[in-house]
Parts: sequence; C-alpha cells; structure tokens
Amino acid sequence: MSGVVSEGSTWGAAACAAPAVLLVLRRGSGGTARARCAELARGASGPGGGGTGIGGAETGVPAGVVRSAAVLRARAGELLGRRRAWVCVPVAVALAMLGKSWLPLVAGAVAVPLVRRWLRGRDERAVCERSDDAVTALCGAVVGELRAGREPGQALIRAVRETRGLGAAEPPLLAAARFGGDVPAALHRASLMPGLGSLAGFAACWRVSVDGGAGLAAGLDRLEGALRAERRRREELRARLAGAWSTVVVLALLPLAGLGMGAALGAEPLRVLLHTPAGLVCLATGLLLEAVGLLWAGRIVRAGEPG
Repeated sequence: MSGVVSEGSTWGAAACAAPAVLLVLRRGSGGTARARCAELARGASGPGGGGTGIGGAETGVPAGVVRSAAVLRARAGELLGRRRAWVCVPVAVALAMLGKSWLPLVAGAVAVPLVRRWLRGRDERAVCERSDDAVTALCGAVVGELRAGREPGQALIRAVRETRGLGAAEPPLLAAARFGGDVPAALHRASLMPGLGSLAGFAACWRVSVDGGAGLAAGLDRLEGALRAERRRREELRARLAGAWSTVVVLALLPLAGLGMGAALGAEPLRVLLHTPAGLVCLATGLLLEAVGLLWAGRIVRAGEPG
C-alpha cells in the first residue's frame, strides 16, 4: 500500500508540475542576449551616459559595475535559453526510473531535437516581430527628423542611431547615408533580411521622394500608419487565438493527468504500458493519436494567425 501511495503521490506531483514545464518550454527568449545587454547598459549609463540610470549618482553604484552585471546577466540568459530543450532529459530520466524501462530515455532523446527546433522557430518569429517593430519606429523617427528640418541622409543616420533595432542591416545603411551611397539599394538589400521586409516600402518612398524632404516625410508617415495598423491587427488576432491555444495545451496534458489519476488509484499504468504487449500497443497508438491531434489542432489554430 505504501508503494502505491508513493507512486500515486509521485505521479500527482508530476501531473501538477507538467503545466509549469510546458510554460518553461513555451516561454520566449524575449530578445537576444546582445539586445538585452545593450538595453541594460544604456539604462545604466542613462540618456547622457553619466550613470544616472540604474547606477550612478542616484544609487551610488558605479556605472561600470552595473554594465558588467548587465553583461553577465545577458550571457546567463543566453546560456539558459540555449539549454531549454534539455528539460526533456530529467523528465525522461524520472519516467524511466518510475517505470523501470529504457523506453522513456529513447523518447527523451528523440524529444530534445524536436523541442529545440520548435523553440528555435519561436525565437525566430519573435526576432522577426521585433525587427518589424524596429522598422515602424525607424519610420516615425525619420519623419520627426525630416519635419525638424534635417536633410534626408542626416535624418536617416540619426533615426537609425536612435532606434538601434535593425541588427546587421545598420552598418551598410549608415555607410550609404553618410557617404552619399545608394540608400534605396541599401534599404532594399536590408529588406531581404528576416523581419525587415517593410524596408522595401521605405526604399520605394526614398527613391520617389528623396529630392523633397516633405514628400518623403508624408510617404513615410503613411507607411508608419500602415505598419502600426498591421501590428494592431496581429495583436488582436493573437489575443483572440489565446483561448484556442489554451484548449490545445489542456488537451495535450489530459493523457498525463489520466496516468497520474490511474497511478493514484493503484492501477500501475507505467508497468502496464511499458512491460506488457497490450500496454506497448496502447502506448504506441496513444502517442500516434496524440501527435496527430496536436498537429491537427495546431494547424487549425495557426490558420487564423497572421502570416
């Protein structure tokens, strides 16, 4: 009886911890380590670089110490972000020990690259969205600089330095604007990078209206409005689909909850599934149906998401 209670309590804890593990896997990176480091360092040095942000005169902490802490924190976040997929390993080891079988270890080894690929896709989509937001901010910044009376090239240089969200596209774009190069061509090449496709519209506005700052400002203002409208539409769709994704997650966790309830009742589901022919057939069939159901449900929900 004590063994049954122990197994039941262990399965109950596993069933309760499963949503937390899923949340860890679903958690986005929230930005690359370099972006977080830059943001923290800028906050540490303050707008004027005098150390009045996080550290400096207000707190008495030297700005250099705060920047070093920001770098260490960003590197630690990057390291943990790269190892998120390995959360499958301790889960597989625990299941292997509970079921006294090597099959969970094989499943864990197969799950690690699949989860890593899924997480990489999520991170890439997040990077694309941040880049798209950076293009929107760049359009607004250039419009502000043009209306302040600056030339288009100087306005672009100042706007790029203020937004700091174009990544690898920044150096060639700044060089073209500073040394009189072909700015529309540089913008078009940058638009081929992930998440920067909106720069193609920027390049078209520049090519048509570069000779008159007012015309360029009007075109970029309309482009910024269109990008902001697209972002609002994307956020509204995502909010409406949040309930559907929650349903998919709950349905994915139901089999695990059923195993936990069976173990609590003393049915020994792991022994049946991992050590009997009928259990192995049921396990293979259940995993197949679970995968097909998740793929089907995910495809239905993703059909309503923005491209």
